[in-house]
Amino acid sequence: MKRTLCAFSMLASVAGASYAQSSVTMYGVVDLGLKIENAGSGRVVGIDSGNQSVSRIGFKGTEDLGNGLKANFVLEAGFNADNGSQSDATRFFNRQSYVSLSGGFGEVKLGRVQTMVFTNSSVFDPFSDTLAGDSVRIFNYGGSRIDNTVNYSFAAQNGINGQAAYSFGEVAGSTSAGRTVAGAIGYASGPIAAVLTYQNTNNATATDSTKTTLIGGNYNFGLLQPFIAYAMNKGFGTLDTRDSLIGLKVNLTAADTIMASYMHKSDKAISNANANQIALGYTHNLSTRTNLYTSWGRLRNDANAAYRVTAAGKTDNLFNVGIRHKF
Repeated sequence: MKRTLCAFSMLASVAGASYAQSSVTMYGVVDLGLKIENAGSGRVVGIDSGNQSVSRIGFKGTEDLGNGLKANFVLEAGFNADNGSQSDATRFFNRQSYVSLSGGFGEVKLGRVQTMVFTNSSVFDPFSDTLAGDSVRIFNYGGSRIDNTVNYSFAAQNGINGQAAYSFGEVAGSTSAGRTVAGAIGYASGPIAAVLTYQNTNNATATDSTKTTLIGGNYNFGLLQPFIAYAMNKGFGTLDTRDSLIGLKVNLTAADTIMASYMHKSDKAISNANANQIALGYTHNLSTRTNLYTSWGRLRNDANAAYRVTAAGKTDNLFNVGIRHKF
């Protein structure tokens, strides 16, 4: 009997130790604010969700497998906090949905993950793909998430980091139709951060593809933090554009930040189809989890361009002010 109790105690101890080495966390963001926008068909005023960060709820976990190896997962669902609906009615975990193994070699993810440009946007965009200055308003990200992906990433001690990704098109009879191949190499050490990304996506018949190459970075002087980026986009018929950005963060205090950027889209294939945007933003941290924000942006299209507007040649004017809470 004593042996049985001893064995049970040992098993319970092992199980308890194993459990202690695993963790599951529920987290989320609720972001709501006043949005005033005129995209060419009159002013629209209302409460909008996700001005700075998409409102979301997520679950993430990790298990220590020993010898530095860990199993991880992320399941993340976006929602519209202004009306309670799903941000994507066709799927619940519409943001990230993956399982991974990580260790000294880096991390390998399987599932729905961030696209290569989107993953690195905070390196070259002072707005970090948020608010009225969001670089995706002009830059070609190739989407923010991508399905059916194998993604490998690493970060070395010397500051060099990188990623490689392969997304299956899953088209019957073809391994190249709908396929995406992407990669990035970057450097982040001290005040310097820079990245070079590449993404190539085939169409549904593998007869054409769109290619985006982007280089960008920033240097943190303390109070001032300048940003710069340049991208080339080609493919899908006559697509041949260039995107450029110069930006600045002013780190006033630990709680207060001003952002500004100017972006230009140059169309090499279509005449009179360029676009320009100027934007300003401000955030104030009330705590480590809650902040206030406001931003303004003006995106002007040439006669044959229609970025973020209801008709070609129109100008988009966007203003928002709101609150974001993380939990």
